[in-house]
Amino acid sequence: MKSGIHPDYHPVVFRDRAGDFAFLTRSTLTSERTVDWEDGNTYPVIDVEISSASHPFYTGSQRVVDTAGRVERFQRRYGGGKNKK
Repeated sequence: MKSGIHPDYHPVVFRDRAGDFAFLTRSTLTSERTVDWEDGNTYPVIDVEISSASHPFYTGSQRVVDTAGRVERFQRRYGGGKNKK
């Protein structure tokens, strides 16, 4: 890599505020807040609103959308796709 043009890439803890979940990874993000990690070291922590631990798609708690009802309502409202004379 060319020196002097790349941002600082360092270990950071991302913590999910909605679920009790945190993971250590590398990032260019920085934070004034720190956390003591499982390995005994202190790392900057970034709080996120949602992650794979709390997102409905990954947890299986997403709502099922009534697509049949939406299609029928569309057909009633806009003529149902029949040829009109």
